[in-house]
Amino acid sequence: MALMPKRVKHRKSQRGRIRGNATRGNHVVFGDFGLQSTQGGWISAATLEAGRIAAQQYLRTEGRLYVRVFPHKPITSIPLETRMGKGKGEPEYWAASINPGAILYEISGVTEEAARMCFARLAHKMPVRVRMVKRRTM
Repeated sequence: MALMPKRVKHRKSQRGRIRGNATRGNHVVFGDFGLQSTQGGWISAATLEAGRIAAQQYLRTEGRLYVRVFPHKPITSIPLETRMGKGKGEPEYWAASINPGAILYEISGVTEEAARMCFARLAHKMPVRVRMVKRRTM
């Protein structure tokens, strides 16, 4: 089941622009390794769920997966072959707005090699460029 908010203040939102790098959610906090975006964009709830399932299937019972982003943005569209006018389209799906540097997924309890293989599977599904990062030790 794809993620979506339980209730929202406004049913439709404007597109907006993705400017600047992520200032929040850009460090590995929960796990040992993270999948970090290197470019901005929208990631649909279905894509996030597909990535979660691919990672869970690879990890099986070992390790723990954390999904760090949530789709808050309703994406609307007008039906094909519709004339101009008649207002804004209906919400079609929910998307997470991703800034460069945002951590998308985190993994704990596995080796670095296993995490690298798992994130390689996830990277194929993502519509933005991503890289693997380790947790900082201070």
